[in-house]
Amino acid sequence: MTIKQLSIFIENKGGTLIKVLNLLSNANIQIIASTVADTKDYGIYRVLCDKPAQAYIILKEAGINVQLADVIALSIDDEPGRAANAIKTLSDVGISILYMYSFLWKGKGVLVFRADPAEKAKETIMLKKLTFLTEDDFA
Repeated sequence: MTIKQLSIFIENKGGTLIKVLNLLSNANIQIIASTVADTKDYGIYRVLCDKPAQAYIILKEAGINVQLADVIALSIDDEPGRAANAIKTLSDVGISILYMYSFLWKGKGVLVFRADPAEKAKETIMLKKLTFLTEDDFA
């Protein structure tokens, strides 16, 4: 019901992002989706990839501050309003979205997010028969 996401903390200075990208590329790790949230001093580079556990080890061994987090990924139809409907379903029962990003995958929309409370989000998604994606879907 959850997938693993890398949260990579990178300094806001030249060369730090390319170092991460080169490490993943050299290990033949495919980035599926990513987003950067920045502050004045550093960025959080969130990454979904085909081999998150391997990517985590490679980055840790290179001295990069990285965490492996559980996030929810939902598959939705690629039509206007589907993301709003999915998020409203969660909001209506008091679930907060801490952060979210989206992308297209094999003709479907994908919403990736962290929710609070996470367990209630998973229960609601199952109850409403929304479609979870798993790491196998991205392998």
